[in-house]
Amino acid sequence: MSHPDLTRRKFFVHSAHKTIGVSVSLTAMQACDMAEGFAAEDKPAVARHVCLVSGSPLYKSDDSLAAFQKYLEKSGLAKCSRAFRKSDTELPGLGNLEACDCAIFFTRRSKIAGESLQRVQKFCRSGKGIVGLRTASHGFQEWLAMDKEVFGGDYQGHYGKEPVEVKIVAAAKDHPILKGVEPFTSKGSLYKNPSIAKDTTVLLTGTIPGNTHPVAWTRTQHNARVFYTSLGAPEDFETPGFLRLLANAVAWAGGAL
Repeated sequence: MSHPDLTRRKFFVHSAHKTIGVSVSLTAMQACDMAEGFAAEDKPAVARHVCLVSGSPLYKSDDSLAAFQKYLEKSGLAKCSRAFRKSDTELPGLGNLEACDCAIFFTRRSKIAGESLQRVQKFCRSGKGIVGLRTASHGFQEWLAMDKEVFGGDYQGHYGKEPVEVKIVAAAKDHPILKGVEPFTSKGSLYKNPSIAKDTTVLLTGTIPGNTHPVAWTRTQHNARVFYTSLGAPEDFETPGFLRLLANAVAWAGGAL
């Protein structure tokens, strides 16, 4: 399987000794192969239209979400539109929020304001599905309250970069978002979320020596299904368990699971 339209994009994977450029075309192909590997009876129903909102250059969100779009569309799990960052104050494509069933937010301290920010706020209060990735907890500098108001989070920074052991919460093991998901290791730093909202359902925890925090949870807010995960480093998008988690979350939030 080849995806020539993606061969010029790059992920950068950091090791202890050097930085290695990895073509995102490989990631996209692996993602598509894994999505196509769902058993027919195991495949999430289609979330009709997903809007991808990207603006976290630190975590290569454009590349990660572009590859994830291939994962969703090639496997028939969803159709996607985009609102990708142009600059700190420009996020074109937010009009796509009006027609989508679910939106994935992966921005970091975007400085959009006025009508653009109002579009985001209107969507988040519309009752449509919401998925937040990693820096979405502090995704809009002029609306940092989104973390508590929408996601029910309590972002208080993060620990140093060391492997995070991601485990399934036993009480949530039968949640549809966790179907087909196995424990895995994340290379992104562990986010501190010591006091998330009481109406959340924690699905996954992340552990480093001496510390454990929730790393994925759901809630219902403004009649919307909301999923948030503090995972989402570029390497996570190369992990089958994370991709399956995110695909399930999109289907769930969009009302297809």
